[in-house]
Amino acid sequence: MKREAYIIMKYKNILFDLDGTITDSQEGIVNSVKYAVEKSGMPPLSDATLLKFIGPPLDYSFVNYAGMTPDEADVAVAYYRETYSVKGIFENTLYKGIEEVLKALSESGARVILATSKPEHFARIILEHFGLTKYFYFIAGSLLSGERKNKEDVIAYVLSCTGISEGEKLTTVMIGDRHHDIEGAHINGLKCAAVLYGYGDREEFENAGADFIIDTPHGIIDFLKEEDK
Repeated sequence: MKREAYIIMKYKNILFDLDGTITDSQEGIVNSVKYAVEKSGMPPLSDATLLKFIGPPLDYSFVNYAGMTPDEADVAVAYYRETYSVKGIFENTLYKGIEEVLKALSESGARVILATSKPEHFARIILEHFGLTKYFYFIAGSLLSGERKNKEDVIAYVLSCTGISEGEKLTTVMIGDRHHDIEGAHINGLKCAAVLYGYGDREEFENAGADFIIDTPHGIIDFLKEEDK
């Protein structure tokens, strides 16, 4: 118990991404993207391209990975939500060991915070579905209207709403699985630990300038311990 308390003296605020960090959401997102692309009358996307949709804002992905115009992307996002909101959201599983990590951090005194580009409405449903809401001090995501969709904007919102000062940024870390998490954290003056068990890879993380790279969910705890040595 003393060891856990000491760890939290180093990292008081721990921001988590959702997709690819807490949950393996591939099935639901991929199926919903396929549905949206088909309804939009666009040609099917490759499996590799479909995986790129996990993490970034949807309109960005439809433009950059499906070749849509911004207006077409807005329509595709609406199609996506038609199926995701009732089916895809639950085609989702927790990464093994992640609940134990969240519980240990929460009980040790850390402020565990969700910072996701996913609409906050959906993020809350997912956390409640898996019984994880109780571990979170604050939950932040994008708005269904399209505002606050970039990771840097979500993190800035977290910092403002939770009162994390410039000095407290030294005891704050972002944990995510894509370059957007790393870039968003750095723009806001935070360090970022990238997880290899999600959807990004080491090359992506190194190119984005990840401060730390973690292999497994339990490695999050190991990372915190190592930093306090």
